[in-house]
Amino acid sequence: MAGFTVFRDQTTVDFTDADYFALVGPTGSGKSTVLDAICFALYGTVPRWGGTRGIGNALAPSAAEARVRLVFESAGDRFVATRVVRRDGRGNVKTAGAGLQLMPPGFDVTKLDTGMGLEDLGEVLAGTPAEMDAAVLDAVGLPYEQFTSCVVLPQGQFADFLHAKPATRQQILVNLLGLHVYEEVQVKAAERGKGAEAKLTVVEQQLGALEDATDEAVEQAAAHFERMRELTAAVEAAVPGLRSAREAEVAASEARDAVDAELAALGSVRAPEGLSEAAGAVSAARAAADRATDEVHAAEEAEEKVRGELAAAGDPGQLRVALDRHTELTRLIEQEEWFAGKVSVADVEHRDALAAAELAQAQHMGAQQLLEQARQDYRDAQQRDRAAALRGHLSAGDACPVCEQTVTAVPEVPRESAVRLAEQAGNVAKQEAESAQARWRERDAVARNAAFDLERKRGQYEHHLTRLAEVRKAVEALPGVEALQQRLAELGALQRGLESAGAAVRAAREAQRKAHTVVKAAEERQRAAWRTFDVVRDGLARFGPPPADRDDLAGAWRALVDWASGEHAARQAARVAAESAVAAAHQQTVRARADIVDLFTAAGVAGPSSADEAGLIRAAAVTAERAEAAWRRLTERRAEALAAIEQRDALLRASRVAKSLAGHLRANNFERWLLEEALDLLVDGASRILRELTGGQYELMHEKGEFFVVDHHDAGLRRGVRTLSGGETFQASLALALALSEQLAGMSTTAASLESIVLDEGFGTLDAATLDVVAATLENLAARGDRMVGLVTHVHALAERVPVRFEVHKDARTAHVERVGL
Repeated sequence: MAGFTVFRDQTTVDFTDADYFALVGPTGSGKSTVLDAICFALYGTVPRWGGTRGIGNALAPSAAEARVRLVFESAGDRFVATRVVRRDGRGNVKTAGAGLQLMPPGFDVTKLDTGMGLEDLGEVLAGTPAEMDAAVLDAVGLPYEQFTSCVVLPQGQFADFLHAKPATRQQILVNLLGLHVYEEVQVKAAERGKGAEAKLTVVEQQLGALEDATDEAVEQAAAHFERMRELTAAVEAAVPGLRSAREAEVAASEARDAVDAELAALGSVRAPEGLSEAAGAVSAARAAADRATDEVHAAEEAEEKVRGELAAAGDPGQLRVALDRHTELTRLIEQEEWFAGKVSVADVEHRDALAAAELAQAQHMGAQQLLEQARQDYRDAQQRDRAAALRGHLSAGDACPVCEQTVTAVPEVPRESAVRLAEQAGNVAKQEAESAQARWRERDAVARNAAFDLERKRGQYEHHLTRLAEVRKAVEALPGVEALQQRLAELGALQRGLESAGAAVRAAREAQRKAHTVVKAAEERQRAAWRTFDVVRDGLARFGPPPADRDDLAGAWRALVDWASGEHAARQAARVAAESAVAAAHQQTVRARADIVDLFTAAGVAGPSSADEAGLIRAAAVTAERAEAAWRRLTERRAEALAAIEQRDALLRASRVAKSLAGHLRANNFERWLLEEALDLLVDGASRILRELTGGQYELMHEKGEFFVVDHHDAGLRRGVRTLSGGETFQASLALALALSEQLAGMSTTAASLESIVLDEGFGTLDAATLDVVAATLENLAARGDRMVGLVTHVHALAERVPVRFEVHKDARTAHVERVGL
């Protein structure tokens, strides 16, 4: 613990090997706070805080953070629970961190004092406050309310289990015994029954879909598959004859097509149009190109002549600079008077501002003198008021307390205080002095600004005069404005002439380029005509065309066309004979394919749409494959039907068993019987302990979930437990608590592990004899060695009998815990 309530400084309480211990110390020292820390580490709250909203009680006074870490064992595993709370800047206290870890075997717990982080402690079961609730419930087996009723019994809640309602007590026993497992079994059995019914419906639907999968259907499919295999063999044997007929038809067609190709090639020879114009276009284009070249030379010579005249005329840039000097001189002369006026106005404003500042300074000095006079008047008024104060105690004939002379007559006391009048006059003088000082500062600033403005404008004026003198001197050596403008006009005319000559050169060059383009186009058309001729003649090379005259394009074309026409007429008879051979071969192919189609019809299947040999073989093979696939699919479906029948029988058996189990557990008879047995054991054990504690006077009994006591000193009278006195209630509650720890531990399964009990209640209310019986009972319980038994007490006689004591004491800063004993 660190910063937790009274434990401001870090404190470690080690309960290792403390099977029977007591927390002792004065009232308010922090004994119960140790138990509070255990509850807080596990559940985030403490019984006496009144719920989780009391989390602010966790912080020590003026502390900003509290940390609690609990190491505990449950069901053979070791866990560590940690919680951290902090106070923010607004004073709100919130949980800053929470975690539960499963520590590895052999972990050295002394390392926890080194400040190691949560991730170093083992497997993380919870890392946030929200995750802690479920994780702690799994580890401990009890929720918060039942933990504080059966394991750590805090002050004021010791009798909760004794006085609890039957339903609450029943739920505690259910958790302790793990009886909720039977409810889970019932739910799972019902779910399994529903699942079996759902699967059964699916299996029934599957069997309905497999109605056609019978043994007879499988035999028929096998026979059909055998017939299709025979068809495939017959088709494969007949296909070579069809292939030979088709090859003969192809050969006849190829011979006919060869004759057709020769006729087409010879009949397509045509002379292109415009052959005569192609040669004349070349000559005309070359003549036009020569004329364009001469025009370019003439334009270039004219341009060079104008360029020389412009270079001899001079630099236009220097003429423009000289003209700009004349313009600048005119502008400076016009601005001279304006600058002089600005200086004159600034000089007047400066003198006026200086005079106003001197006047304000004089007024300020006068106001200061009046203020000093008012201060002196105030000091004189203080003297007069003190003297007037003495007059109120004087009478004629008394000695003056100042000069010790006899007062013959006492002057009249003024009606009004001279100090107050002098103070009012001083305030007026002070305000006037402050106002005069502000006016002086303001007008002094204006005067300084006016002086600065005057100096700036004088500097501008002097700079203007200097520039005016420089420009006048530069203009004296230059020609006049009209002469400069005339020379610039002449240069402009020459420049425009040069631009016109350049445009003429560019136009001539463009015309020359176009003429050369026309020459190239004409020559290309002529070459294209010869290439066309060569291509056509090369295509007829196998027929032996006549030689061509390369100097006469039109004549060469006429000779080739005449020759092709004669060859075309000579080949017409060969074309008729080739067509007759193709028709005869085709009839032979049709007969061979019809024979194969008849094989499909005889086998009981439709003839194939494909006409080629591979297609016929493939059609027969596909028919056989489909027959085989149908036979195999039907065989598999028959196997599925047999498996579904077996699955249906198994699901019917499982459904009947699950429904029967769920029906038996739904009545809760078994769980009710277990609860009654547990309550009987608990009451029997508690009665035995209570008889020892009360000297045989009381024993416990239960009826319909309610607790009663039987008073053997009052003729066996049965009384409700709420009629017991405070001491008697403690004895009965202690008996129940000890019985819970002793009797139910052997009956608990996995839901709870009651390996400890800590009592923080009322030992001071017991007399010496009862206290001795209680101590002996606790010693016997601790001696068994399977339980940790702890007490919180300030009864010295009881504490002395406990072998291990943790003494708690508190100083001005924090609480401390010291282990004493074995």
